Amino acid sequence: MNAQLRRIAGPLAATLGSVGLLLAQPLLLPLFGNAGPAPGSGQVLRLLLGSAAYFSAAWLATRLADAVLSRKGSGRRRSPKLLKDLLAAAAFSAAAFATIALVFEGSALGAAATSGVIVAVLGFSLRGVMGDVFAGIALGLEHTYRIGDWVELEAGLGGRVIEITWRATRIETRDKVQVIVPNGRIAQQRVTNYSAPRPQYRQQVRITLDHSLAAHDARQLLAEAAAAAPGVLSDPPPDARLTAHEAEGLVYMVRYWVPSFAQEIDCRDAVLTAVDEALRRRAVPAPHRRYRLRLERPGGDTAQAVAMLGR
Repeated sequence: MNAQLRRIAGPLAATLGSVGLLLAQPLLLPLFGNAGPAPGSGQVLRLLLGSAAYFSAAWLATRLADAVLSRKGSGRRRSPKLLKDLLAAAAFSAAAFATIALVFEGSALGAAATSGVIVAVLGFSLRGVMGDVFAGIALGLEHTYRIGDWVELEAGLGGRVIEITWRATRIETRDKVQVIVPNGRIAQQRVTNYSAPRPQYRQQVRITLDHSLAAHDARQLLAEAAAAAPGVLSDPPPDARLTAHEAEGLVYMVRYWVPSFAQEIDCRDAVLTAVDEALRRRAVPAPHRRYRLRLERPGGDTAQAVAMLGR
């Protein structure tokens, strides 16, 4: 709290001081010289004091917004840096527009025309960067992801979001490698958020078993093995579904719930290990065996072929 108060004290003092000087402007004009104020000095002083008051107020508003967004509560996610930057840009843009209006002596038309020209020039010069900025704003308004979320992009890149800036999103992969992706590129592809609306989600692995094992027994064996795997959630409980009847064997999908995307690889390894141990205990045969045959042809030629033979 003391640190936040110290951060606010400077802009608060600047705002109060500049506003006080603006109100005391008539008393300050005689200080310009013994012969009285020079022509036009009143307008210059009013412009300087007014712009100082506007930008000091914008500075104070930015610090207050940062203090509110930086509060840490139980289960509260850290606010993205982009949101703080947007609020700061809005505050200082308002101060700049008010200063321009002050130059034109309150003419909103002249201030709007000047601001429009400046925005047009900047927009044309920075059209690529502005595209990323507006894409970042759209992603923030739609709450596509937040800092701390585990996401996966359509290009195959996946990891945890650690920072959202004006131009790009910084993602840290499972290998602790940071990747910076422009917001415009993210807005043009499919984004899978594994942390929303809740961190736990269901995964599945494909298992093929021999025809000799009945489907009812196979489903029970696979579900019990997945339930015994460490890291897998017990509620909802894992289950197994028969999905295909092929020549090599019966194909099952073992479905289970993981606590979060960060534990997905560990849970998959644990489930496959538990299933392998259960199949070995039951001495379940492999779906098929491959035998290499030597075929004798007339004339003494030989050829090799691979066949799948049942037992």
